[in-house]
Amino acid sequence: MSMLPTNHFKRALHAGQAQIGLWSTIPSPFVCEIIGGAGYDWVLLDTEHTPTDVPLMLNQLQAVAAAQPAPGALPTQAVVRPAWNDPVLIKRYLDIGAQTLLLPFVQNAQEAEAAVRAIRYAPAGIRGMGGSTRAANFGRTTDYVARAAEELCLLVQVETAEALEQIEAIAAVDGIDGIFIGPADLSASLGYPGQARHPAVNRAIDDAIRRIRACGKAPGILMVDEPRARECLELGAQFVAVALDTVLLRDGLDGAAARFRGRPETGKPAFAGSY
Repeated sequence: MSMLPTNHFKRALHAGQAQIGLWSTIPSPFVCEIIGGAGYDWVLLDTEHTPTDVPLMLNQLQAVAAAQPAPGALPTQAVVRPAWNDPVLIKRYLDIGAQTLLLPFVQNAQEAEAAVRAIRYAPAGIRGMGGSTRAANFGRTTDYVARAAEELCLLVQVETAEALEQIEAIAAVDGIDGIFIGPADLSASLGYPGQARHPAVNRAIDDAIRRIRACGKAPGILMVDEPRARECLELGAQFVAVALDTVLLRDGLDGAAARFRGRPETGKPAFAGSY
């Protein structure tokens, strides 16, 4: 009998420990393996705003697992974001081995309860039974059905003004491990589209972090502004994504090009040589 993999990310959240992550939107196993060796506690593998599908996500999960951990660090834990709080999508990602899910646009306790049911087998839920899934090491983990819930971590996104009002009710749902605040969608819902750092949005986020912690659940957020990310951690945020792979790549590419070619606004001459 093979062993059910330990979800170190879930254990850290329950212990109140901060987990620093990276948000990955490049649908590439090669990139995922690079990220997996960088030393982040977790990496968000997105399918909501990327062309990733289930077969490609399998390859991405394999790549993260194959990465050699940074010295002194535990292996980076993958968090998969399905495109929607949908039991069919949830089942498919769980069956290929995802142990932590982040579900977008959860508005109330009823939707949170539906998410919990989707990750649990009957009689506690509605997850379909698969006899030899990758999650169960193709049937070699003979107690997988009995113990799967122990190592599954369920995070839900609160990203509208209406959902903010329901934080306590959502947090009270048994099986919810953490609540993620989506700054971009929240800013639009609050009337400040494209202004995720508006003071009113910041105040709403600060209040949400405090309330989630007061409920005994782990607050999370994506915040690439380093001073602001540190503020969120000091307020009690526990799973914080501090960078995006696309932005890191874009800025690195743009910066290298600008240094060698120059830009009109910099006053530097254009680089006319060959590479």
